[in-house]
Amino acid sequence: MTENGPGQDPVGEDPRVASLKERIEQVERAERIRTGQRDEQADANTRLGNRVLAELIGGIAGGALVGWVLDHFLGTQPWLLLVFLFLGIIVAFRNIYRISMQRPKE
Repeated sequence: MTENGPGQDPVGEDPRVASLKERIEQVERAERIRTGQRDEQADANTRLGNRVLAELIGGIAGGALVGWVLDHFLGTQPWLLLVFLFLGIIVAFRNIYRISMQRPKE
């Protein structure tokens, strides 16, 4: 004898219910966007990604700029540029590593 009586759906989630839940979530997301409410976790992740990108670009560009300026004034082209570029890369990756090791705020 089966657990389902005549005319009843089999045990498990009805696809209509899953579809309804999905549509409700879409409408709730659209309403949060319309009213200006934001997902705090997404904002925190975006800020963290922007910080990592800024560290990477800033370290490389800063090292290259300092090296180029010193090369220009001291006439040691391209050695100081290369040295400071590599130092900028090392500092950038060290900062990114430090950011990634921070505990998330609860």
